[in-house]
Amino acid sequence: MKTSILLTCALLISNNAFASKHVHWGYSGEQGPDNWASLSGDNFSCTGNNQSPINLTGFIESELKPLEFYYQAGGNKIINNGHTVQVNYEKGSYIKADGIQFDLLQFHFHAPSENHINGESFPLEAHFVHADKNGHLAVVAVMFKEGVENKGLAAAWDKIPMHEGDSNTFVKVIAANSLLPANKGYYRFNGSLTTPPCSEGVRWFVLKEVVEASKSQIEAFKATMHGPNNRPLQAINARVILQ
Repeated sequence: MKTSILLTCALLISNNAFASKHVHWGYSGEQGPDNWASLSGDNFSCTGNNQSPINLTGFIESELKPLEFYYQAGGNKIINNGHTVQVNYEKGSYIKADGIQFDLLQFHFHAPSENHINGESFPLEAHFVHADKNGHLAVVAVMFKEGVENKGLAAAWDKIPMHEGDSNTFVKVIAANSLLPANKGYYRFNGSLTTPPCSEGVRWFVLKEVVEASKSQIEAFKATMHGPNNRPLQAINARVILQ
């Protein structure tokens, strides 16, 4: 049963950035985060004890093994689903963590950042969403600060769909690794999806090094969303955050 649920979640993530086709949700008002759990019985995890995002602080020193990135160019389609802008990825790219292969399904963005680091919020955050062969999920998060133009982001934004429901196909597939910092050191915690159904048991890897994006690139994403698309911070509770 658990494996079946995880595989279903992975399929939702790959196809629709966590969005349910049957239950409308959003980031404000009656359909906002405070009410997600009441919108559908499928969203029961939204009131769980291991929810994301969080403020990463109070770190525990640990000898974390390096994340192994095996990314190749594979971003073939960009979608505006009304909740985020998402780039779907072809098979063949993955990370290795805990000796397990997690295949890259897609990456998407939130503005402002969902996670904070030592109380600091960032203007943009990217989530690279992966799943292993059993549907277990792993998310690599990258923070952006305002600075010079980001060439990797420019390749995606060249086809950014401005309206909900729109999508574009890349003539030349784009490379996810162009959005990653040179230093792959990370913070680690156990959490959840940051959108309904808020499923827990997600491995989170937040890269320490912050990358830059230009003000116009950050504003271009905001213009497509017509408002913030970040879930409020959730309680850490008994979790530890490793570095």
